[in-house]
Amino acid sequence: MDVAHRFHCCASCTHFRAMRTDEGVKTVCARLGYETRPTYQFHCWTPNDRVQKRMQEMGARASKERES
Repeated sequence: MDVAHRFHCCASCTHFRAMRTDEGVKTVCARLGYETRPTYQFHCWTPNDRVQKRMQEMGARASKERES
């Protein structure tokens, strides 16, 4: 499985926002400008810093295992 595919979802994107309203929590994509869900996936995904670091760690580990 591709490392990026494992993490690809709105909740791990830099543009994902969660806002508390009187009706509850509203989750939106700041880039696209409409409501979304944490598990949705779009082609405009830009992983946040924490996710990028984790993907790099996993990619390095996978490369090391292939060399062994």
